[in-house]
Amino acid sequence: MRSLGIGVIGMGWMGHTHSRAYRQLQDRFNEIGIVPHLICCADAIEERAKEGMIRHGFNSFTTDWNELLQNKQISAVSITTPNDHHQNIICAASSAKKHILCEKPVGKTPSQTVVIQDAIKKNGVLSFVGFNYRWAPMIQYAKQLIDQGQLGEITHFRSRYFEGYARSPDEPISWRFDESVSGTGVLNDMLSHTTDLAHFLVGSIKMVISNRKTWIKTRPVASSETPSTNSPSQQQVTNEDYVGGLMKFSNDARGSFEACRIITGPQQELKVEINGTKGAIIWDFERMNELQVYLNPEREPIRQGYTRLFSNPEYPFHKHFNPGQGTGLGYEDLKTIEVSRFLSSVAEGKQAKPGIQEALEVASVHAAVAKSWESEQWEEVRPIEGK
Repeated sequence: MRSLGIGVIGMGWMGHTHSRAYRQLQDRFNEIGIVPHLICCADAIEERAKEGMIRHGFNSFTTDWNELLQNKQISAVSITTPNDHHQNIICAASSAKKHILCEKPVGKTPSQTVVIQDAIKKNGVLSFVGFNYRWAPMIQYAKQLIDQGQLGEITHFRSRYFEGYARSPDEPISWRFDESVSGTGVLNDMLSHTTDLAHFLVGSIKMVISNRKTWIKTRPVASSETPSTNSPSQQQVTNEDYVGGLMKFSNDARGSFEACRIITGPQQELKVEINGTKGAIIWDFERMNELQVYLNPEREPIRQGYTRLFSNPEYPFHKHFNPGQGTGLGYEDLKTIEVSRFLSSVAEGKQAKPGIQEALEVASVHAAVAKSWESEQWEEVRPIEGK
């Protein structure tokens, strides 16, 4: 077994999630032959960095991520900070010859993603991106069905990501509502995942038309004196609550997309529906361990209707977690799969997907989406320039 030194930068919820995934790896994916060794975690807030060290067994903690990157024991890093830190950290990490797993959207803006890609290529390190929903066993099986041609020619793709975490106007302001930190709102935060699934399952997107809206324009500022949602101080929301639109794929399929953080009803409805000339699939993260499949290659009227399949050890990755038919996996299991693919890439010395190239392809689509907001017409997906 090969020991590999790991650093995690950003010890919020996602930093803890990555740390737990690394701790799970030797047990769940023993065949990779890697033992992750948690060397150091970093966070600008000392209390959070220290808590991360204690909870997960890191050797040390720091409030300076540059110090972590200079540690010669560390070969790979997870970057789970807010979006505005990604460019500086990734460029420094690649210069320090650390392999990189970064949460989406990688660059705060599409142009930053180009700068990041250039740094990664220049320094010859491996990259991986936190598009974790593509690792759900039933999404992996859906990909197999599509690649085998069992759905025929793909004609339609529909996606929506409805997570009403900000539906209450009393939800305090955070970095996610601040364009200077987050970049766009739900476009970066939520639609990144469904755009990646569109690319993964159907193919490249060539044109989009889109609209956006911010319903809740100010939010309360929580402080140590007024930590509740009844704060009288209000701060402007500077990015969008909602994005919706249409797309045309390079293979001539048609699609639609929506994402919203203030919607009432859905809790975590990340849903994709794909129709082809011979069949169709439906997957929803709220029912992550199920896939609705309709196969009718002869288009027989008597065979109309979907069959609901339940995840089991016959589907990709499921057996690494349990041997049960219909015994489900959870969100953090997807992160463990993600980490296993990242460290497999490192072990083999080969770039895997999704890496910075896949992040750049998503960013290119989102650049066209944002351009469509201003032009109010169809926009072509084009290569983007860094700055």
